Amino acid sequence: MSVLLVVAALPCGLLIGLLLGALGGGGSVLAVPALVYLLGQSPHEATAGALIVVTVGAVTGLVCHARARRVRWAAGAAVGVLGTAGSYLGSRWSAELPSGVLMAAFAGLMLVVAAMLARRALRERRTTGTPTEGAMGAPAATTSLPDPVRDGALPDPVRAPVRVSRVAATASAIGLLTGFFGVGGGFVVVPALTLVLGLEMPVAIGTSLLVVLINSLTALGTRAGTIALDWPLLAGFAACAAIGSHLGPRLTARLHPRTLACAFAFLVTVVAVVMAATAVPRL
Repeated sequence: MSVLLVVAALPCGLLIGLLLGALGGGGSVLAVPALVYLLGQSPHEATAGALIVVTVGAVTGLVCHARARRVRWAAGAAVGVLGTAGSYLGSRWSAELPSGVLMAAFAGLMLVVAAMLARRALRERRTTGTPTEGAMGAPAATTSLPDPVRDGALPDPVRAPVRVSRVAATASAIGLLTGFFGVGGGFVVVPALTLVLGLEMPVAIGTSLLVVLINSLTALGTRAGTIALDWPLLAGFAACAAIGSHLGPRLTARLHPRTLACAFAFLVTVVAVVMAATAVPRL
């Protein structure tokens, strides 16, 4: 491994780890283009190697969030296990695609990621606006009767099956993305954990890393022995991702998550356009 590759790998891995730890995912989507365009890997090597980077970064970030008690182990394990079948199938399908098609599809995925992050940031901005005020400028009072189903005291027999099916479908989609593209899928996991399971954002970010870890390990096991990997390069890349993932939770304490999400969405959009301009003419 040349000195030039080492110099390129260090900041890329650090940035991906920072985003993975701060946002609970999404940062891993940069691993594949970094491995292909900066470190000279083939698309199939990059999607497999990215899983190693994602796995190491997820473990490091998970430890940090677990210490802060921001991980719901049962919920994360359930979603992760439900996604293992999708992760297995995605890994098999990815290996059969031509490299050009895989990279063009990955560019499309990055645009979807950017749109989801931007939408989430805008929604958070609207929901954190000023509260509705009454006639005298004070927040308007609201009165409602206790709802034991809404408050979680009693199960909802009608809503429960729908909720379980939504969780299973979301988990399968996350696993499919992880296996197919070599990404953690945290950009899908975090909104799913907040909307479907009702977790608060910091807890959803921490729990999403457990889901990412389970799916990544499944995809790695499926691809084991099928692709020759540059282990020294990936080890250095993953080590930097681990350092960045350890520092990521601290970054959220200094910068608002909405600011991080917007900046990341812009970066992903730029990279996706460059990838599409390179891959699409080769189809």
